[in-house]
Amino acid sequence: MFSAKTYTARRQELRTKIGSGILLFPGNLAAPNNYPNNAYYFRQDSSFLYYFGLNIPAVTGLIDVEAGTEELYGDDFTVEDIIWTGPQPTLRELGAEVGVAATFPSEALAARLRKAVAQGRRIHFLPPYRGETKLQLAELLGIAPALLHDYKSVDLMLAVAEMREKKSDEEIEEMERAFRIGYEMHTTAMRMCRPGIVERQIAGAIEGIAKSAGSGVSFPSIVSQHGETLHNLNADGVLEEGRLLLCDAGAETVNNYCSDHTRTYPVGGRFTDRQRDVYNIVLAAHDHVAAIVRPGMMYTELHNAAYTVLAEGLIGLGLLKGTAADAVAAGAMTLFMPHGLGHGLGMDVHDCEAMGERSFDFSTIAERAAASASCIYRAAWRLEPGTVLTDEPGLYFIPALIDKCRAEGKYAGIVDYDALEGYRDFGGIRIEDDLLVTATGCRMLGDRKIPVTVDELEAVVGR
Repeated sequence: MFSAKTYTARRQELRTKIGSGILLFPGNLAAPNNYPNNAYYFRQDSSFLYYFGLNIPAVTGLIDVEAGTEELYGDDFTVEDIIWTGPQPTLRELGAEVGVAATFPSEALAARLRKAVAQGRRIHFLPPYRGETKLQLAELLGIAPALLHDYKSVDLMLAVAEMREKKSDEEIEEMERAFRIGYEMHTTAMRMCRPGIVERQIAGAIEGIAKSAGSGVSFPSIVSQHGETLHNLNADGVLEEGRLLLCDAGAETVNNYCSDHTRTYPVGGRFTDRQRDVYNIVLAAHDHVAAIVRPGMMYTELHNAAYTVLAEGLIGLGLLKGTAADAVAAGAMTLFMPHGLGHGLGMDVHDCEAMGERSFDFSTIAERAAASASCIYRAAWRLEPGTVLTDEPGLYFIPALIDKCRAEGKYAGIVDYDALEGYRDFGGIRIEDDLLVTATGCRMLGDRKIPVTVDELEAVVGR
């Protein structure tokens, strides 16, 4: 938790951006795992954390813009609760830690909102992503769950995204802590990468590091010899000599800031000539992006720059014909890297995407998103000092996608499908690090480098 001054300043800035109405931030509830009293590990809503800082369930924050007041709604622990949890601070005591003096029981929130609605005031809320929150908002506001999307506040979404986009010095310090945890996770995975080890043994070991040094992983770890499957959460494979292991994993600090890194390396510790060639193409794209990032750039510029370097490398391998520019323009690179170059990073591993891009259609606000440089719409995402983004190019040889594109006649004259047949069992390679945009360029987060070159990896893997 940061100081009360930090949260107070954030709420003040948000009030100024929105201008009028009630800003409603429901915190997350505890979510049952397999029966009501056995809950998943609690993870607070990131926007609630950003403005109110309390990492406890069932608390709602409210900001009255015109009145300039800030309120917390929740219930103090009863003796029956304390039997199970031990003594707990009151909501008033917790509120004081984040600069909120006005606290009320949960049951008072509905009346507070009904009064505001009766006065014709706008209730601003972010699009909910959890079922429990949807039901809570539906009951509080009298809106059918299916219609909540129609009443979400675009103004609030853009304002929150803009504020969370620019990381403060204290936020960067947190992300440096997340890097240090991630460094231990990845170097541990490398040392464990030996024939006969089961993938889940590595996944379990690195997730234990994340939990012991922070609040856990920032997303379910991907540890797989099938790197061509982008989000492969199956970890039942037994490591085999000569195959590639892709490890995409990150940590979250106790203050809920994230890291996200990927490394790909050979089981047994030595790349084959073909693996080395493909790996170095991906590394060249990764390094090129890190070298050209500067404030004011559009995300799409970086994405296409990575595509161009990858295409040049594939031409050198004989898998593409013509020029790199032709391959990129034709869309042929989506056959080899069917994902974006990277994403925002902060309190969420895909920062602010709870309110954006994948959940809803933002085509109607593309112009506004472009003007605001909001990170909720990547096609119009402009990098600014304080932006943190991942740099994660990859090359993947996905048999089903290759067959589909070939059958449909896509990229004829550009992709050499006959040459590509020899790569059907190759798998996939991804390399990922986290970049902070500065006033003049960028720097990689972290006080050291996770081994990344062929020589560095071969010196560590399986040792």
